[in-house]
Amino acid sequence: MFNRLKEDIATVRERDPAARSTLEILLLYPGLKAIRMHRRAHWYYNHRLFLLARAVSQRAARRTGIEIHPAARIGRRLFIDHGTGVVIGETTEIGDDVTIYQGVTLGGTGKDHGKRHPTIGNNVMIGAGAKVLGPFTVGDNARIAAGAVVLAPVPDNSTAVGVPAHIVKRNGIRCDLDQVHMPDPVAQEFHRMQEEILSLKKEMAALKGAKEETK
Repeated sequence: MFNRLKEDIATVRERDPAARSTLEILLLYPGLKAIRMHRRAHWYYNHRLFLLARAVSQRAARRTGIEIHPAARIGRRLFIDHGTGVVIGETTEIGDDVTIYQGVTLGGTGKDHGKRHPTIGNNVMIGAGAKVLGPFTVGDNARIAAGAVVLAPVPDNSTAVGVPAHIVKRNGIRCDLDQVHMPDPVAQEFHRMQEEILSLKKEMAALKGAKEETK
């Protein structure tokens, strides 16, 4: 347990440039606190102490603003940055080395039974405010942009952007994307509309020219 705590603290120091000291991380970082309390709640849940498990998870939610169902399965070196408003549902599975920003929901759509929540692969980054909803897989090394609403599987080594989310990069040159420097889906749609308008203008000009030739 002590080794796992050391690993968690090292993860925060590696991924958060604002972290100043081990003591600060241990005492004041809500993401770390939520993960530690979830491990306890998950242990209780696996030993069928459901009420106690839920009590621990709800206490963690009140203290940190991060709600993780005690049944959720979480891998190693998860980093929840800021964390306020993060919700992780019952049948969620999270791999290793995942980063989650504030306001993220790993939830269900309300239409599924049994496995209702997403499976997140290894080394995935989920930007602030993103919603991943449904029992599908987000592949290894995927990036989900801030504010995206993901309703379908995301392949390995892909970047998902927009509402609903679509893939804008797959198996490309790997770069350290963050939640800001990603393609703007609104700008992309505006560019597509401009191209369609230009094409229509050309067609109208061609029809006008053909009509004048027949006179």
